[in-house]
Amino acid sequence: MVELILGHLKFYTANMYLDISGKLDDDINSINDILQIAKTSGILITMDSNSRSRMWFDKLTNARGKKLEEFLISKQLFVVNEKNEMKTFQSS
Repeated sequence: MVELILGHLKFYTANMYLDISGKLDDDINSINDILQIAKTSGILITMDSNSRSRMWFDKLTNARGKKLEEFLISKQLFVVNEKNEMKTFQSS
């Protein structure tokens, strides 16, 4: 996590990778910890969540995606993603 100060504006950035083999609950707890540190400032979290959700323009929502969606909504966080036909990952 990085703290940035631009004039009177202070916010944090965090880049996260949620391992597909890890427990999503542990990752959500980590996100909660980040939110507590940044609670009086802005926060920008970039993430590879290894989850699928229509909320970020996937074709389907899986169980991990649904759980992450519910967490984001409960914390009033916004997904900033663009609908795009270009994939960031493509397997064989």
